[in-house]
Amino acid sequence: MRARVWGCRGSVAAPGADTVRYGGNTSCLEVQLESGHTLVLDAGTGMRALGVAMEDEHPKELHILLTHLHLDHLQGLGFFRPLFRPDLDVHVWGPASPVQGLEERIAIYLSPPLFPVRLGDIPARLTFHDAPEEAVSIGSATVRAAKVTHQGPTVGYRIEEGGRVLVYLPDHEPSLGVHLRDQPTAWMSGYDVARDADILFHDAQYGDDEYPHHVGWGHSCIEHALAFARKADVGMVVLFHHDPYHNDDELEVLLAEARRQWDGTEERVCLAHEGLKVVLDASGVRLTA
Repeated sequence: MRARVWGCRGSVAAPGADTVRYGGNTSCLEVQLESGHTLVLDAGTGMRALGVAMEDEHPKELHILLTHLHLDHLQGLGFFRPLFRPDLDVHVWGPASPVQGLEERIAIYLSPPLFPVRLGDIPARLTFHDAPEEAVSIGSATVRAAKVTHQGPTVGYRIEEGGRVLVYLPDHEPSLGVHLRDQPTAWMSGYDVARDADILFHDAQYGDDEYPHHVGWGHSCIEHALAFARKADVGMVVLFHHDPYHNDDELEVLLAEARRQWDGTEERVCLAHEGLKVVLDASGVRLTA
């Protein structure tokens, strides 16, 4: 299994001279399976560049796994060039809602006046699915989702292949103002889907001093992201969903604090950045720029 970060910013894209090291595009993670299948986790603005990179490829099938439908996780969908290929089967997965189906909710964004192309006019063959709470097979991997604490219907994803596990929880507030050391795991949002993961991409939008002003907003601070990772006994944490108001230097201050809290082990805590690549195989987990 191979993964690549195409966007890791939260809330709104933040391009600029002071965000070039970590990137300004919003959430999008590509996962390539041994079977040749491609999974795209979230459709933030980083999805546009992924679509350009895929122009010379001609997959017959693609899976888009949406954690939720906030605009920063959906805005790249209409600019994803593979969707304009009529020979492509695209399976779109996302959180269930008692109010509307997934297709109807996405169509609110992909329709005038918000977007010039209607969802129903996209040439690719689209099939919509509720995020699977029981494991399903996609190519050589098994995938399952779990509801997590955020604003509105939201899920996290667990992808297992060849004995390795990647978990993606980009928008997640497991603490809700209560320190996780005081919470039993049975009551902890996201624990079951994240436990024993080899690598966890987790929300770390706020510094620890910022979080008290944002309790209930649906995001984590450094301390809570790491406490969750410890509870879930994950091997490596990739801090994700960077605040749009944090520049590169500020993010590196947060990274230093995260590594201090994790006993200084650089190999187990890192910051997501655009272009970060991950390989999970029998030998372990490897990161490359």
